[in-house]
Amino acid sequence: VHTDGMCHMDAGMTKTGIDAMKEHNIDLAFLENVGNLICPAEYDTGAGKNVMILSVTEGDDKPLKYPLMFEKSDALVISKIDALPYFDFDLETCIKRVKRLNPNIKIFPLSAKTKEGMKEWLNWLREETGEWKVRR
Repeated sequence: VHTDGMCHMDAGMTKTGIDAMKEHNIDLAFLENVGNLICPAEYDTGAGKNVMILSVTEGDDKPLKYPLMFEKSDALVISKIDALPYFDFDLETCIKRVKRLNPNIKIFPLSAKTKEGMKEWLNWLREETGEWKVRR
């Protein structure tokens, strides 16, 4: 999907992209924002679920700086947890801040390097994808 220089996607753009992929029988598509953390929260992208990725390298203060995105997300992946010893990132504090903003959000601390947390994240994706298949 090409956004013509805009920092967000809207539902119409998403529909165009999904329609173009229908012949491939895709069960799951990821929409990645290329702008800042608040931009996609302000627009209806047509997504079934909103998942945010926060890297340990970005800092644990992001829920304070960009609360809207955390409030609107269904799930949060906290990536690169294998790097926690090397960064000033308090995982427990970050999770508490996020849960204050959105008590129902699912949080998945994970490391692609060590595979820690990957099973839980993939299980959630499978469950959610299964629900979407049933609703189609």
